[in-house]
Amino acid sequence: MKQKLNYNMQMNIKYDYLEKINVPEIVKECTDKWFNQSLCEVNSSVFRLGIFEGEYHLHKHDHDDELFFVIDGSIVLETEKGNFELGQFEGVCVPKGVMHRPIAKQKAIVLMIENAGIDPIGND
Repeated sequence: MKQKLNYNMQMNIKYDYLEKINVPEIVKECTDKWFNQSLCEVNSSVFRLGIFEGEYHLHKHDHDDELFFVIDGSIVLETEKGNFELGQFEGVCVPKGVMHRPIAKQKAIVLMIENAGIDPIGND
């Protein structure tokens, strides 16, 4: 049986086309240690905000690549191909099928680009 994961995943699209995206407002209002919000849709992808603190579970996406780009703080992105220490304004794209998990020792603000409809929990 799968463990209960304590993540707040907001898969709804928060901002429509030609609507100003306000990341600092979302960060200010967030009280969760692990939070995801889909900001907008771009063609067949979504632009997503992550507020990370702690460890995510190890997972993969069988059919989806995933880009992580840190805008504040730092994370370690563990992957089966090696680990990446990412600081402010650094990122990495994880190809589909690669096991990975982000870890943030302190609060980090991360932008992600993923296919619309991706399951952030992943396919074990």
